[in-house]
Amino acid sequence: MKRLYYAGPLFTDAERTWNQANAARLRTELPQVELLVPQEFCAVHDATEAGGAVDRAAIFASCRDHLCAADAVLAVLDGADSDSGTAWEMGFAHARGTPIVGLRTDWRPAEDVVANAMLSRSCLTVCATLDEAVTALRPLAAAATV
Repeated sequence: MKRLYYAGPLFTDAERTWNQANAARLRTELPQVELLVPQEFCAVHDATEAGGAVDRAAIFASCRDHLCAADAVLAVLDGADSDSGTAWEMGFAHARGTPIVGLRTDWRPAEDVVANAMLSRSCLTVCATLDEAVTALRPLAAAATV
């Protein structure tokens, strides 16, 4: 894996802060991998904070194009129902044959133990911690460097 797409909600300050912390950790643990984080290339929050218009067509195209360039996806599955954008990104990646590792730190039970069956069954594995996700991603990263 040369490029890892980080799929997850990014609409609250808490979500963006958590994503930033996860991204920093992933970049430290998997330095050979280029991490693609939508909140870093889709400036929705910045545009709305500045009172500017949000170009949703450009956001869609950018996320889709980054997904097409990704060799794997790390998908955050937290919440009573996983984020709809994350669910779409997972479906798109799965249809393209891109491996997906799920991350669900939310301890509440879900439909298929960890998430909706369509999401959980799209993943190679679903991890309960970022440490577990890094462990699951390492073989994918190593395969690209051989």
